[in-house]
Amino acid sequence: MAATARKLIVEVVEARDLLPKDGTGTSSPYARADFDGQRRKTRTVTRDLNPAWNEALEFDFPAAGADPVAGEPLEVAVLHDVRVGPSRRNNFLGRVRLDARQFVCKGEEALIYFPLQKKSLFNWVRGEIGLKVYYVDVQLAPPEPPAADAAALDAAVAEAEGPPPPADAPKEASADEPPKAEEPADAAPAPQPEPAAEAASSDGSTMEKPPEADPAAATPEPEAAPEMTAEAVVAAPEEKPPEEEPVLSPPPQPTPTPMPRQVSMPVRRPQPPPPSPEEPMERSKHDLVDKMAYLFVRVVRARGLPAGAHPHVRVAAGGVHASTREARRGAFFEWDQTFAFVRDPDTDSPGPTLEVSVWDLPPDADVSVADDRHFLGGLCFDTADVHARDPPDGPLATQWYRLEGGRRLGGADLMVATWAGTQTDEAFADAWKADSPAAAASAAVAATSRAKVYVSPKLWLLRLTVIEAQDTLTAPPPRDAGVAVRATLGFQALKTRTTPVARNGGPAWNEDLLFVAAEPFTEDDCLVISLEVRHGKEAFPVGSASISLATIERRVDDRKVASKWLDLLPSDEATKRVGKKAAMHMHGGRLHVRVCLDGGYNVADEPSYACSDFRPSARQLWHPPLGVVELGIIRCKGLLPMRAADGKGCTDAYAVAKYGPKWARTRTIADSFDPAWNEQYTWPVYDPCTVLTVGVFDDPPPAQPADGGGKDAAACSRPMGKVRIRLSTLERGRVYRGLYPLIMMLPTGAKRMGDVELAIRFATSASTLDVLHAYGRPALPAMHHLRPVPAAHREALRLAAARISAVHLARSEPPLRREVATWMLDAAEPRGFSMRKLRANWNRAATALSWVADAARWVEDTRSWRNPTATAMAHAVLVLLAWHPDLVVPTVTLHVAAVGVWKYRRRPRAPAPHPCVRASMAEAPDREELDEEFDTIPSARPPEVVRARYDRARMVGARLQQMVGDVATQAERLQALVSWRDPRATGMFVALCVLVAMVLYMVPIKMVAVVAGFYYLRHPMFRDRMPAPLINFFRRLPSMSERIM
Repeated sequence: MAATARKLIVEVVEARDLLPKDGTGTSSPYARADFDGQRRKTRTVTRDLNPAWNEALEFDFPAAGADPVAGEPLEVAVLHDVRVGPSRRNNFLGRVRLDARQFVCKGEEALIYFPLQKKSLFNWVRGEIGLKVYYVDVQLAPPEPPAADAAALDAAVAEAEGPPPPADAPKEASADEPPKAEEPADAAPAPQPEPAAEAASSDGSTMEKPPEADPAAATPEPEAAPEMTAEAVVAAPEEKPPEEEPVLSPPPQPTPTPMPRQVSMPVRRPQPPPPSPEEPMERSKHDLVDKMAYLFVRVVRARGLPAGAHPHVRVAAGGVHASTREARRGAFFEWDQTFAFVRDPDTDSPGPTLEVSVWDLPPDADVSVADDRHFLGGLCFDTADVHARDPPDGPLATQWYRLEGGRRLGGADLMVATWAGTQTDEAFADAWKADSPAAAASAAVAATSRAKVYVSPKLWLLRLTVIEAQDTLTAPPPRDAGVAVRATLGFQALKTRTTPVARNGGPAWNEDLLFVAAEPFTEDDCLVISLEVRHGKEAFPVGSASISLATIERRVDDRKVASKWLDLLPSDEATKRVGKKAAMHMHGGRLHVRVCLDGGYNVADEPSYACSDFRPSARQLWHPPLGVVELGIIRCKGLLPMRAADGKGCTDAYAVAKYGPKWARTRTIADSFDPAWNEQYTWPVYDPCTVLTVGVFDDPPPAQPADGGGKDAAACSRPMGKVRIRLSTLERGRVYRGLYPLIMMLPTGAKRMGDVELAIRFATSASTLDVLHAYGRPALPAMHHLRPVPAAHREALRLAAARISAVHLARSEPPLRREVATWMLDAAEPRGFSMRKLRANWNRAATALSWVADAARWVEDTRSWRNPTATAMAHAVLVLLAWHPDLVVPTVTLHVAAVGVWKYRRRPRAPAPHPCVRASMAEAPDREELDEEFDTIPSARPPEVVRARYDRARMVGARLQQMVGDVATQAERLQALVSWRDPRATGMFVALCVLVAMVLYMVPIKMVAVVAGFYYLRHPMFRDRMPAPLINFFRRLPSMSERIM
């Protein structure tokens, strides 16, 4: 395999709206890029404030194979060339610094316009620069053949045996050609200087790449050992005193052209890249969970067994046994399998002895009834003498043990290692476990029950803009016919509106169709676009065209991409209708479209209230992570049986956690209502206002061949409840550990399936100011505000994204079941109308606005003089605020702050349990309402049930209709004050307004406010029980109610 080197490519496209620097209103800019001690620059564009370079600059990464997301930042500066337009001012026009996390591989790059930033506080910059930054892996040239080294050695021997040249030999040789110094065969040639015209810049910095000196040569040690070259090896037999040897003077080096104010760039030593916080961390310190003791047995290989045997190893401890697969044939009989048995001192598990035996039988055979001639030997270990190992200790070395008790052979050995450890051991992940449901199943089934980490695919928003069509119809269509465009991407199919056929020109739409596409894009993934002629309910496809997703341009902003004309070829249906020969002469016309992959959008597969990732698709737009969230899934308690096996209920539980694109699945524990996992996972956090989701599922048993095994026969994983935790409710660095209820909403009502114990910690690596600044940023990327997705399409796009993610995860090995992913993403099945949720949302709104009712109640109590002292104080506060209105806003804000401080002592000490049965109105739900909520769309109930529900919905709609009518009536009465529908009422209102204006002109506003307040707070003995005249006047105003039919 050829060696590769990673190159960083920076395409400097253009800059916009730069600052003039030459004194005549223009600038002569060029771009200079610095990366890891390397410098490149573009050409100078003379006298242009919107220069276009379109140049690609290439850089070397500091170390071969280094991670592109960890390394030195890239700095691109725009400078004014003073050689073209001299200026006494600073020639700095702005710069851009890009973090190494924004580097993407070739194929994912996109043109991004970065605003130019200042270098210091006193710089004045403006404008932006368009860049494409990506990295590529290029193959290195193959090394020179060994013959070249042999030729160089022969030349060195001949030169050493020859007579020493005279002292003036270099001078004579310099007349014909420049001499070269004698160097070792592997010495690097000296770097040649570039012309001085490209060496100096106006700000005193060099323009060429600085010499790449060897790091070892940059800091030579004073007593370094001499390097043994070819000359030294040859001259070793002929040792002479140093004074007798002719001293060869070095030839004169070519003198470089002096460069004005040359400043050398520092050469940085390559440093190991720091660990990227974006990489999923499979293992952690396990400080949030309890340590679980295990007895590990590793069976590696055997020797000395009969050549025709088919052996397998059986390991038994504490009444639990496990078998290896059939051995692989080679120099030895190979297994290399690890077994883990739970150690519990309270129950003396796994017992005092550990037995390892070798049998010449299939792995699934019953050895209890087997003949002794199939027994090849065995071992017995005392579990009390097993060595204890705890990371970071290295793995325990395996040893050969002599098999005993076998009758068919002598001198057979088995390589085994036994040790005591915990779940932090690196062998635990792939080991067979005694509590796994695959204890007696095949290796393929055992792999599906292990703990795994999955990653969702990167989702992109595909935007297809259908502009117009030409030459689509060769014959006049029917009068009421229409033309529409249908686009299909996988299971997603969208259609434009139907446009009547124009007689003078082609149909035009200018309509956007939005799809969800998942990486990686291959040549087989195509967007199919077809043109249809619709007449009545029939649709006749005229022609179609396809676009490969790998060739679609990507963008990260709102710029317009280039449009294209597509030639529509006759479709298969058109070929069937008109015949193959006629279709060959048939032309479907041309279609004008604009298609792009929008990387500036967040394509979410989760509902907005439980979203865990707001980042856009384009990696270049990601912000650095603010910290990490660590989750410890400890155990479940009191789970309910999910199915019956051997006449009793059982549950094979496992948990799934989801945050961002990373999914974590714990191992499956078989037949336990109190399973203990004690597994810990870590996720990077980019936004604190996100939600972590944890779900518990029952793993179904594998399909048996007698049941018609296969995917269709396999049962589905049944959910047992989920827990959602919002990270913004967690304090920094604090560990929250507790039990969370698992509640499922079933057709029979809310049911508690058990409790799950979790430990969670949110640790921020960024500063407190960065975390607080995240609260001021928009949650969604900028494209959602510049060009928002229509509200009618958001839920459809989310469901499509959830379906794509579920299919991708189901194709993993081992797979994460599709029903698990869709249920975690709340996309399992669309729910219809729910009267329970309607009541719950109404109660939520009433509870959130209860402070308004409390304030109105307090005002009414004060106005009624129920507490004379409080009413007297209200009068005093009214006078104070009326005479000093500048204290109103500070007083209100201080009151709100006091309320917050008062409630600090009652703040929640732990994350709120999810879900809340009381807030969900699920404590005593109506069975009929629940049946309606879980009914499918369209309904599968009998007609009489559907009719009863429809009548109930009509009654609810009638009440809503009346509420909307009352609101409209009050709004129309407000308009009737000046509409002169009632001349007397409008005249009285106008006269009253003139009178109020005259009074306010003559009386100070402070006096008016105090008098109005005192009148409103007057004692009930001075108040009439009848409605006020103003209220009576407003209720008599006309509305449009009497004109509604």
